Amino acid sequence: MFDIKWIRANADAFDAAMGRRKNVSVRSSDLLAIDDRRREIISRLNEAQEKRNTLSKQVGQAKAQKDEAKAAELMAEVARLKEFIPSGEAEERAVEKELRDVLSAIPNMAFEDVPVGDDESGNVEYFGPNGSPATAAQQRPAKPSFSFAPKEHFDIGVAEKNMDFEAAAKLSGSRFVVLKGQIARLERALGQFMLDLHTTEFGFTEVQPPVLVRDEAMYGTGQLPKFDGDFFFTEHGDSRLALIPTAEVPMTNLVRESILAEEELPIRFTALTPCFRSEAGSAGRDTRGMLRQHQFNKVELVAITTPEEAVNEHERMLLTAETVLQRLGLHYRVMTLCTGDLGFGARKTYDIEVWLPGQDTYREISSVSVCGDFQARRMEARYRPSGEKQAPRYVHTLNGSGTAVGRCLIAVLENYQQEDGSVVIPEALRPYMGGLTSIGGR
Repeated sequence: MFDIKWIRANADAFDAAMGRRKNVSVRSSDLLAIDDRRREIISRLNEAQEKRNTLSKQVGQAKAQKDEAKAAELMAEVARLKEFIPSGEAEERAVEKELRDVLSAIPNMAFEDVPVGDDESGNVEYFGPNGSPATAAQQRPAKPSFSFAPKEHFDIGVAEKNMDFEAAAKLSGSRFVVLKGQIARLERALGQFMLDLHTTEFGFTEVQPPVLVRDEAMYGTGQLPKFDGDFFFTEHGDSRLALIPTAEVPMTNLVRESILAEEELPIRFTALTPCFRSEAGSAGRDTRGMLRQHQFNKVELVAITTPEEAVNEHERMLLTAETVLQRLGLHYRVMTLCTGDLGFGARKTYDIEVWLPGQDTYREISSVSVCGDFQARRMEARYRPSGEKQAPRYVHTLNGSGTAVGRCLIAVLENYQQEDGSVVIPEALRPYMGGLTSIGGR
């Protein structure tokens, strides 16, 4: 969320940044007009309060001089001002809410190096801050080759027996699945493997957060109010709670309304949770299989850091997520999202797209974003710089999938499938699978 004072001081920069975002029509003049009304109301209120204070003193003076007529005249004016001030304060609150509502619906500004584009066709493949295509290609696992036509995940023998969409439809409707037996165990193994990797090798602290959160938490990370229709809610007494669309929401909000010491940063959290999304607007897309579900498991990464370290932390978080796919031997590519495909709260995002041979295409398995102070302003999350005494500054926040467990399951099934319907277990997962080297098969 933006600071109106910054917009007033940097109107041209704000307009240029919003001009690069897709379908954003708001301009600084619109916002400053609302702020001008707010400032004019505040000015009138201040004048009225000062006049009331002055007149109240004059009432006392008139009474001391036994000038009852003058005192009555002054008291009448004080009474009129007392009636005006509450209405003026109500008007001020209404305009402040109007301004806050408009500001809260404006997306973040993209970094200057984010490519400009209208949609995903404008995304650009990324090879690292100092990488070249040749170097990066050597670090990524190669595409698998098959002597048979590879199947999609739901048609692979072991999955057909243990991936039950019909039973899930009876229980919950479309876009749900029941996993059983060896497939359920494989998904559990993937989540455990990811958590162990992130906590033991990359310094993330494991968190087990609530999966129901208040509206304030969803507002803090930017899901509300703009995307209210994209989530599931449940009533709780006189208020509602949201089922989290990602563990980014509760983990980032762990620092809300806090002033941290700079020495505490960076803070890095990771969690494996179920996630819930209504998939509004996705009718007809990915209706078969597990690619687009209302409920799915995901390992999330969150980092809280200083403005100076945010960009470096972004690259580090990308490496963390990439390492999952490298250890699993899954071919992938990294894309820098263009301005037309960039998420609401992000200043820059890398998408990791894993290769799915059954579909003969790449599909997103992780998004890694740096948000600047956009979320911190909504959460009032700050830190106190070390050294000389300075006013607290807003932290910078980052989040990324480390990775989507269900989509990673799909990738393992499709990339390691065998002609007889079995699936070879990647070496990194075998300790989590009781030493099994494959599952299924005739």
